[in-house]
Amino acid sequence: MDRAQLARLLEVLESGLVERRQALRLSLLGALAGEHTLLIGPPGTAKSALARRIHLAFREARYFERLLTRFTVPEELFGPLSIRALEEDRYERHVAGFLPDAEVAFIDEVFKANSAILNALLTLLNEREFDNGAGRLRCPLISVIGATNQVPEDEVAEAFFDRFLLRLVVGPVSAEGFRELLKHDGCGSTDVFPHAGMCQLGAAEREALIASAQRVALPDEVLSRLAELRAWLAGEQHYVSDRRWVKLGHLLRTAAASEGRAAVAEWDLGLVPFCIAADSAAQQAVSDWLTTRLGIREAFSPPRLTRVVEAFEAQLKAEREANDLDYDEAGRLRFSAVDAAAQAAEALRDAGTAGQAGALAGAIGDAKGGAAALRMTYARKRRYGKLHITARTWQIDSLLDRLAACRDELAARCESLAAWAAQALWADPGFVAAASANLAGVGAALDALEARARDARVGFEALPRLDADGARPPAVEHEPLPD
Repeated sequence: MDRAQLARLLEVLESGLVERRQALRLSLLGALAGEHTLLIGPPGTAKSALARRIHLAFREARYFERLLTRFTVPEELFGPLSIRALEEDRYERHVAGFLPDAEVAFIDEVFKANSAILNALLTLLNEREFDNGAGRLRCPLISVIGATNQVPEDEVAEAFFDRFLLRLVVGPVSAEGFRELLKHDGCGSTDVFPHAGMCQLGAAEREALIASAQRVALPDEVLSRLAELRAWLAGEQHYVSDRRWVKLGHLLRTAAASEGRAAVAEWDLGLVPFCIAADSAAQQAVSDWLTTRLGIREAFSPPRLTRVVEAFEAQLKAEREANDLDYDEAGRLRFSAVDAAAQAAEALRDAGTAGQAGALAGAIGDAKGGAAALRMTYARKRRYGKLHITARTWQIDSLLDRLAACRDELAARCESLAAWAAQALWADPGFVAAASANLAGVGAALDALEARARDARVGFEALPRLDADGARPPAVEHEPLPD
């Protein structure tokens, strides 16, 4: 089986369906992976039509369909008791034509059966085995498509719910699709596929796909992202069983193998929300979490780079506003007592010669004359040497190189997403659009950070400089102290 054959099959199966493309494709992918799908939605939303079309995908596959109610008895699902076996004191059923003998099955209103039937279904769905009398029968089941209006909350229902790897919410068509729906009167019937047999999948092709999926690799970046997601879900008090994570890994491998790829791509994680979340709101939350992280490494994330740019901006502000000590031509600190001498002279004029000592002491607040000692003064804004400014601009140039590398990597990720979406059979268009928008947003953020970094570089270049020879410019001559 190759991708082209699957593409032709999907085109046939989707004929006449309105706004059910994704539900059908994911249901088929689940069946190819040997998993079960639960369709959740109100009556009249083509859930049974989807199941019947999945059956058409498999050549000569036995099909079973049943609507469950609270009055459903085991005989309706598992077959009647064998009279001959009873005569021989054996409790066995005739399973031919019933669920244990089916390869594809559709069970409508799966949660309305009693707990005894649901418990019997647990082993059949998970282990593909059915306890028939004293023996255990191996079942040829490929996939069960279940349907329900709502999922009840009880222990048995929760265990049964966990057997369905894919949970797909199926609602009424949108206002845009309503007109198209009315144009396809009668097209929900499976009779519209006269050429379906030309591209159906046989047992050998399914086995070959299973073998190929086992050889598909799960790269470290995919495993790391799944580990992060598991930790996030745990923080959100959302439990996902280990069994479900293992089945999810197999589904991802099957998706890659069906498209001829040797490894799972990070974009395949767009399938994850349908496997670990139970309703539309939860699935959207997981999808949002994924789309903001896929394609962006932590080292190149805008928040991290923003902090680096902000640090340079803060440093530039500090250096612009910094004052410097006053140095003389020899490079030594200049001391000044101008202010103290001026205060002393004014005090002498006011008090007269007789009270010079007392007036001076009162003026400077120090009887010993300590306030008149030489003091360092701040005469100018700080000036910076060529080496300092070169070091700062070199640091920003390194940041600009880092931003350029990030943009190059981002461009490669955008190309990767576009290439993956162009050949993906199972991609959710909404997920692709959201991932593309997120990458575009990251690109805009990087452009803004680059502009800020360049502004900071210009600011460092414009800092007050020392003389060309590295000496500080001469200080302003001070007025000499009075005699």
